[in-house]
Amino acid sequence: MYLTPEEEKLFNGERGGTCQKAMEILAALGDIYGADRLIPIKSAQIAGVSYKTIGEAGLEWISDLKGKVAVPSILNPAGMDRECWQEMGISEEFAERQEKIIRAYEALGVRTECSCTPYNIFDNLAGFGDHVAWSESSAISYANSVIGARTNREGGPGALAAALVGKTPNYGFHLDENRIPDVLIKVEAELHDSDYGALGYIVGEIVGDRVPFFELKSKPSKDELKSLGAAMAASGAVALYHVVGASPEAGKYGAPEERITIEERQIKEIYSSGEPDLIAFGCPHSSVSELERLARLLNGKKVRKEVWVCTSRAIKNKHPELIRKIEKSGAKVFCDTCMVVSPASERFSCMMVNSGKAHKYVPNLCGVRSIMATTEECVEAAVRG
Repeated sequence: MYLTPEEEKLFNGERGGTCQKAMEILAALGDIYGADRLIPIKSAQIAGVSYKTIGEAGLEWISDLKGKVAVPSILNPAGMDRECWQEMGISEEFAERQEKIIRAYEALGVRTECSCTPYNIFDNLAGFGDHVAWSESSAISYANSVIGARTNREGGPGALAAALVGKTPNYGFHLDENRIPDVLIKVEAELHDSDYGALGYIVGEIVGDRVPFFELKSKPSKDELKSLGAAMAASGAVALYHVVGASPEAGKYGAPEERITIEERQIKEIYSSGEPDLIAFGCPHSSVSELERLARLLNGKKVRKEVWVCTSRAIKNKHPELIRKIEKSGAKVFCDTCMVVSPASERFSCMMVNSGKAHKYVPNLCGVRSIMATTEECVEAAVRG
């Protein structure tokens, strides 16, 4: 991979050890994937934040880095709500380690909003055609597919390296030829709300890391596209998809020859019933519209089970009345974290979710049985007791 004279200086350590490490990571990625050069990025979104997932080794690695990020950069969810960790059942030892991780990133100039939906907080992180380096699977999918920005599936260290240098290797989804759809997904069902997560759960397992091209009977909202992409990224490795009439690049392409039909019965088979001891919303983090819907469904009701609603602190702080309406029911609104990356989930035995992504991850990452249900069914289970 070609390096400019300035990049060579970074690679050779003339700007310090941290930038040198970052350049070594980027150069190695570029060589592995056949990139011709580095390209400037507009922003970075960095995973590898929860102490649950990165542990002491990750904390030590991040703490040793010195310097400042070169582009706007934001953290992924951590392992706890930074203000309400005791209410979540987090130990003091875990909380102390988690704060050290966040402060180490903060020292590098990374924003510590701790959200997997940074596009719901800042509208200037990525626009159509912008090159970015994002590393959370659902955020990657949203950036590529809904915004029309360009990012690969970056690992946490790769995204941080790109943030420090302000560049990323030019390969994969940064190139036009790799954004062409591979397989047509024709859906023979009217979809609503959590159905998109169920659909994504199915399609991700089928297509793996290919680029699906959807023909749907109904036009999905941005929240529903978020749910679709998040589930496909979890059950498969989908980083980019196109939806006819709903995503910004779909009109550039014709339908691929390979065709897969998804029927209504397949989507209904993803749903199940049971008696959860935790009902959790917000994977990916709940948007304002999703919080408004929950507030309407919970209005005048009291929950009889543990209910978590995960969202960004920026949204919580901006909409206090909306949060009060939800919490009046007894549901708990947590920020900075989610049910998947927090060890607090592990004390429960069965979790009900309306998210295809959470439904895929919860059993493996939390060791908890998962029930997939619609948002309405989740609320009904919460108030039924």
